[in-house]
Amino acid sequence: MNDFWTTILDFAQTTTTRVAQQLMQDFGQVQASQKADGSLVTQADKWADQEIEEGITAHFPGHGILSEESNKVFPVTEWCWVIDPLDGTTNFARGLPIWSISMGLLYHGTPVFGYVYVPPLAQTFHGFWVGSSGLTMPSGAFVNHKLIHSSGDAPSKNHFFNLCSRSTSVIQPGFPCKIRMLGVASYNFLTVAAGAAVGGIEATPKVWDIAGAWVIVQAAGGSWISLHNEPFPLLSGEDYSDRSFPTLVVSRPELVAVFTPFLESLRKNIN
Repeated sequence: MNDFWTTILDFAQTTTTRVAQQLMQDFGQVQASQKADGSLVTQADKWADQEIEEGITAHFPGHGILSEESNKVFPVTEWCWVIDPLDGTTNFARGLPIWSISMGLLYHGTPVFGYVYVPPLAQTFHGFWVGSSGLTMPSGAFVNHKLIHSSGDAPSKNHFFNLCSRSTSVIQPGFPCKIRMLGVASYNFLTVAAGAAVGGIEATPKVWDIAGAWVIVQAAGGSWISLHNEPFPLLSGEDYSDRSFPTLVVSRPELVAVFTPFLESLRKNIN
Protein backbone atom coordinates (compact mmCIF):
# COMPACT_ATOMS: atom_id res chain seq x y z
CA MET A 1 0.00 0.00 0.00
CA ASN A 2 1.53 3.32 -1.06
CA ASP A 3 2.05 6.27 1.27
CA PHE A 4 -1.12 8.08 0.20
CA TRP A 5 -3.47 5.22 1.04
CA THR A 6 -1.58 4.41 4.22
CA THR A 7 -2.09 8.04 5.28
CA ILE A 8 -5.81 7.87 4.42
CA LEU A 9 -6.34 4.67 6.39
CA ASP A 10 -4.32 5.88 9.37
CA PHE A 11 -6.25 9.15 9.45
CA ALA A 12 -9.63 7.40 9.36
CA GLN A 13 -8.64 5.00 12.12
CA THR A 14 -7.05 7.62 14.37
CA THR A 15 -9.88 10.13 13.94
CA THR A 16 -12.75 7.72 14.51
CA THR A 17 -10.97 6.19 17.52
CA ARG A 18 -10.51 9.61 19.10
CA VAL A 19 -14.10 10.69 18.43
CA ALA A 20 -15.44 7.36 19.68
CA GLN A 21 -13.82 7.82 23.09
CA GLN A 22 -16.07 10.79 23.79
CA LEU A 23 -19.12 9.23 22.14
CA MET A 24 -18.82 6.16 24.34
CA GLN A 25 -18.99 8.43 27.39
CA ASP A 26 -22.14 10.08 25.99
CA PHE A 27 -23.69 6.79 24.86
CA GLY A 28 -27.19 6.45 26.32
CA GLN A 29 -26.74 9.65 28.38
CA VAL A 30 -27.86 12.37 25.96
CA GLN A 31 -31.23 13.76 24.90
CA ALA A 32 -32.22 13.69 21.25
CA SER A 33 -34.24 16.26 19.33
CA GLN A 34 -36.12 15.82 16.07
CA LYS A 35 -34.89 17.32 12.82
CA ALA A 36 -37.10 18.56 10.00
CA ASP A 37 -36.92 15.20 8.21
CA GLY A 38 -38.12 13.36 11.33
CA SER A 39 -34.75 11.82 12.21
CA LEU A 40 -33.10 12.41 15.57
CA VAL A 41 -29.99 14.40 16.40
CA THR A 42 -28.04 14.96 19.61
CA GLN A 43 -25.31 17.32 20.70
CA ALA A 44 -22.99 14.32 20.37
CA ASP A 45 -23.75 14.10 16.62
CA LYS A 46 -22.91 17.78 16.18
CA TRP A 47 -19.74 17.59 18.27
CA ALA A 48 -18.50 14.52 16.39
CA ASP A 49 -19.22 16.16 13.05
CA GLN A 50 -17.18 19.22 13.97
CA GLU A 51 -14.27 17.12 15.25
CA ILE A 52 -14.11 15.03 12.09
CA GLU A 53 -14.45 18.03 9.80
CA GLU A 54 -11.66 19.89 11.62
CA GLY A 55 -9.43 16.82 11.30
CA ILE A 56 -10.06 16.55 7.56
CA THR A 57 -9.39 20.26 7.03
CA ALA A 58 -6.13 20.07 8.99
CA HIS A 59 -4.79 16.94 7.28
CA PHE A 60 -6.24 17.31 3.78
CA PRO A 61 -6.84 21.02 3.15
CA GLY A 62 -7.61 20.46 -0.54
CA HIS A 63 -10.34 17.91 0.11
CA GLY A 64 -14.03 18.76 0.24
CA ILE A 65 -16.50 17.62 2.90
CA LEU A 66 -20.14 16.52 2.67
CA SER A 67 -21.80 15.80 6.00
CA GLU A 68 -25.17 14.93 7.50
CA GLU A 69 -24.89 17.65 10.13
CA SER A 70 -23.36 20.58 8.23
CA ASN A 71 -22.19 20.77 4.59
CA LYS A 72 -24.86 19.16 2.41
CA VAL A 73 -23.91 20.64 -0.98
CA PHE A 74 -21.35 18.57 -2.88
CA PRO A 75 -18.26 20.73 -3.44
CA VAL A 76 -16.18 21.33 -6.56
CA THR A 77 -13.16 19.28 -5.49
CA GLU A 78 -11.33 16.25 -6.89
CA TRP A 79 -11.47 14.50 -3.52
CA CYS A 80 -14.32 14.72 -1.02
CA TRP A 81 -15.04 13.06 2.32
CA VAL A 82 -18.66 12.10 2.97
CA ILE A 83 -19.21 11.60 6.70
CA ASP A 84 -21.93 10.43 9.02
CA PRO A 85 -20.56 11.28 12.46
CA LEU A 86 -23.12 9.09 14.21
CA ASP A 87 -25.14 6.61 12.19
CA GLY A 88 -27.85 5.14 14.42
CA THR A 89 -28.64 8.14 16.62
CA THR A 90 -31.84 6.57 17.93
CA ASN A 91 -29.91 3.50 19.10
CA PHE A 92 -27.22 5.75 20.56
CA ALA A 93 -29.67 7.92 22.50
CA ARG A 94 -31.64 4.91 23.80
CA GLY A 95 -28.58 2.95 24.89
CA LEU A 96 -28.69 0.22 22.23
CA PRO A 97 -25.13 -0.86 21.37
CA ILE A 98 -25.24 -0.68 17.57
CA TRP A 99 -24.23 2.66 16.08
CA SER A 100 -21.33 3.76 13.93
CA ILE A 101 -19.05 6.50 12.69
CA SER A 102 -18.97 6.34 8.91
CA MET A 103 -16.57 7.91 6.41
CA GLY A 104 -16.27 7.58 2.66
CA LEU A 105 -13.60 9.17 0.46
CA LEU A 106 -14.85 10.06 -3.02
CA TYR A 107 -12.77 10.67 -6.14
CA HIS A 108 -14.58 12.75 -8.77
CA GLY A 109 -17.85 12.02 -6.97
CA THR A 110 -17.54 8.24 -6.56
CA PRO A 111 -16.38 6.45 -3.38
CA VAL A 112 -13.06 4.62 -3.54
CA PHE A 113 -12.38 4.19 0.20
CA GLY A 114 -14.75 3.47 3.05
CA TYR A 115 -14.24 3.29 6.81
CA VAL A 116 -16.92 2.49 9.38
CA TYR A 117 -16.24 2.11 13.10
CA VAL A 118 -18.80 0.52 15.42
CA PRO A 119 -17.42 1.44 18.87
CA PRO A 120 -19.73 -0.58 21.16
CA LEU A 121 -18.88 -3.75 19.21
CA ALA A 122 -15.18 -2.88 18.78
CA GLN A 123 -15.49 -3.48 15.04
CA THR A 124 -13.76 -1.46 12.35
CA PHE A 125 -14.66 -2.02 8.70
CA HIS A 126 -12.69 -0.61 5.83
CA GLY A 127 -12.37 -1.23 2.12
CA PHE A 128 -10.89 -0.03 -1.16
CA TRP A 129 -12.81 -0.10 -4.45
CA VAL A 130 -11.08 1.14 -7.59
CA GLY A 131 -14.17 0.76 -9.83
CA SER A 132 -13.69 2.83 -12.98
CA SER A 133 -11.60 5.51 -11.25
CA GLY A 134 -8.34 4.56 -12.94
CA LEU A 135 -6.50 5.00 -9.65
CA THR A 136 -3.62 2.82 -8.52
CA MET A 137 -4.74 1.64 -5.10
CA PRO A 138 -5.17 -1.37 -2.81
CA SER A 139 -8.18 -3.67 -2.93
CA GLY A 140 -10.26 -5.70 -0.52
CA ALA A 141 -12.58 -5.36 2.45
CA PHE A 142 -11.60 -5.86 6.07
CA VAL A 143 -12.98 -6.17 9.60
CA ASN A 144 -10.42 -5.29 12.27
CA HIS A 145 -7.83 -5.52 9.47
CA LYS A 146 -8.79 -9.12 8.60
CA LEU A 147 -9.91 -9.80 5.04
CA ILE A 148 -13.64 -10.51 4.66
CA HIS A 149 -15.91 -11.76 1.90
CA SER A 150 -19.66 -11.91 1.51
CA SER A 151 -21.43 -15.25 1.90
CA GLY A 152 -21.76 -17.77 -0.90
CA ASP A 153 -24.68 -19.53 0.81
CA ALA A 154 -28.15 -20.00 -0.60
CA PRO A 155 -30.84 -18.20 1.43
CA SER A 156 -32.74 -20.23 4.02
CA LYS A 157 -34.64 -19.80 7.25
CA ASN A 158 -31.28 -20.16 8.98
CA HIS A 159 -29.89 -17.06 7.24
CA PHE A 160 -30.40 -13.40 8.11
CA PHE A 161 -31.78 -10.59 5.95
CA ASN A 162 -31.77 -7.01 7.29
CA LEU A 163 -34.58 -4.47 6.92
CA CYS A 164 -35.10 -0.88 7.94
CA SER A 165 -38.36 0.21 9.58
CA ARG A 166 -39.64 1.58 6.25
CA SER A 167 -39.08 -1.58 4.22
CA THR A 168 -41.24 -4.08 6.10
CA SER A 169 -43.60 -4.40 3.13
CA VAL A 170 -41.18 -6.97 1.68
CA ILE A 171 -42.15 -9.41 4.44
CA GLN A 172 -44.58 -11.60 2.54
CA PRO A 173 -45.44 -15.31 2.56
CA GLY A 174 -42.49 -17.27 1.31
CA PHE A 175 -39.79 -14.77 2.28
CA PRO A 176 -36.77 -17.06 2.48
CA CYS A 177 -34.81 -15.68 5.44
CA LYS A 178 -35.02 -14.62 9.07
CA ILE A 179 -35.56 -10.88 9.39
CA ARG A 180 -33.41 -8.56 11.48
CA MET A 181 -33.83 -4.79 12.02
CA LEU A 182 -30.63 -3.30 13.42
CA GLY A 183 -31.47 0.40 13.13
CA VAL A 184 -28.20 1.46 11.47
CA ALA A 185 -28.05 1.70 7.67
CA SER A 186 -24.30 1.28 7.37
CA TYR A 187 -24.24 -1.75 9.68
CA ASN A 188 -27.23 -3.35 7.89
CA PHE A 189 -25.11 -3.49 4.75
CA LEU A 190 -21.79 -4.28 6.40
CA THR A 191 -23.14 -7.48 7.92
CA VAL A 192 -23.68 -8.60 4.32
CA ALA A 193 -20.09 -7.70 3.45
CA ALA A 194 -18.86 -9.70 6.45
CA GLY A 195 -20.93 -12.78 5.56
CA ALA A 196 -23.27 -12.58 8.57
CA ALA A 197 -26.35 -11.78 6.46
CA VAL A 198 -27.22 -12.66 2.86
CA GLY A 199 -28.95 -9.36 2.12
CA GLY A 200 -30.44 -6.12 3.32
CA ILE A 201 -32.73 -3.29 2.28
CA GLU A 202 -32.76 0.38 3.22
CA ALA A 203 -35.74 2.34 1.86
CA THR A 204 -34.62 5.92 2.56
CA PRO A 205 -30.85 6.10 3.15
CA LYS A 206 -29.06 9.39 2.52
CA VAL A 207 -25.70 9.55 0.81
CA TRP A 208 -23.80 9.89 4.11
CA ASP A 209 -25.45 6.66 5.29
CA ILE A 210 -24.09 4.69 2.36
CA ALA A 211 -20.86 6.29 1.07
CA GLY A 212 -18.53 4.24 3.27
CA ALA A 213 -20.52 1.00 3.11
CA TRP A 214 -20.89 1.23 -0.70
CA VAL A 215 -17.15 0.67 -1.05
CA ILE A 216 -16.87 -2.10 1.54
CA VAL A 217 -19.81 -4.16 0.28
CA GLN A 218 -18.49 -4.29 -3.27
CA ALA A 219 -14.89 -4.84 -2.20
CA ALA A 220 -16.15 -7.86 -0.21
CA GLY A 221 -17.87 -9.37 -3.25
CA GLY A 222 -21.43 -8.25 -2.53
CA SER A 223 -23.85 -6.69 -5.02
CA TRP A 224 -25.28 -3.19 -4.58
CA ILE A 225 -28.59 -2.58 -6.38
CA SER A 226 -30.12 0.88 -6.45
CA LEU A 227 -33.92 0.69 -6.40
CA HIS A 228 -34.50 4.20 -7.71
CA ASN A 229 -31.68 6.62 -8.55
CA GLU A 230 -28.02 5.64 -8.73
CA PRO A 231 -26.21 7.46 -5.91
CA PHE A 232 -22.83 7.96 -7.58
CA PRO A 233 -21.14 9.93 -8.96
CA LEU A 234 -22.31 12.88 -6.89
CA LEU A 235 -22.61 16.16 -8.77
CA SER A 236 -20.85 19.36 -7.78
CA GLY A 237 -23.15 22.10 -6.52
CA GLU A 238 -26.04 19.70 -5.83
CA ASP A 239 -27.76 19.72 -2.42
CA TYR A 240 -28.11 16.18 -1.07
CA SER A 241 -29.94 17.02 2.16
CA ASP A 242 -33.31 15.61 1.06
CA ARG A 243 -32.32 12.91 -1.43
CA SER A 244 -32.77 9.25 -0.57
CA PHE A 245 -31.22 6.31 -2.36
CA PRO A 246 -33.32 3.14 -1.78
CA THR A 247 -31.00 0.17 -1.90
CA LEU A 248 -30.94 -3.61 -1.99
CA VAL A 249 -27.67 -5.30 -1.06
CA VAL A 250 -27.14 -9.04 -1.52
CA SER A 251 -24.14 -11.25 -0.90
CA ARG A 252 -23.80 -12.35 -4.54
CA PRO A 253 -25.38 -11.41 -7.89
CA GLU A 254 -27.43 -14.60 -8.19
CA LEU A 255 -29.55 -13.56 -5.20
CA VAL A 256 -30.95 -10.45 -6.90
CA ALA A 257 -33.51 -12.62 -8.69
CA VAL A 258 -34.42 -14.37 -5.43
CA PHE A 259 -35.37 -11.17 -3.60
CA THR A 260 -36.67 -8.99 -6.46
CA PRO A 261 -40.21 -10.51 -6.37
CA PHE A 262 -40.62 -9.25 -2.80
CA LEU A 263 -39.84 -5.63 -3.72
CA GLU A 264 -43.00 -4.69 -5.65
CA SER A 265 -44.80 -3.01 -2.73
CA LEU A 266 -41.65 -1.21 -1.65
CA ARG A 267 -41.00 0.10 -5.17
CA LYS A 268 -44.51 1.55 -5.33
CA ASN A 269 -43.88 3.52 -2.16
CA ILE A 270 -40.53 4.97 -3.24
CA ASN A 271 -41.26 5.86 -6.88
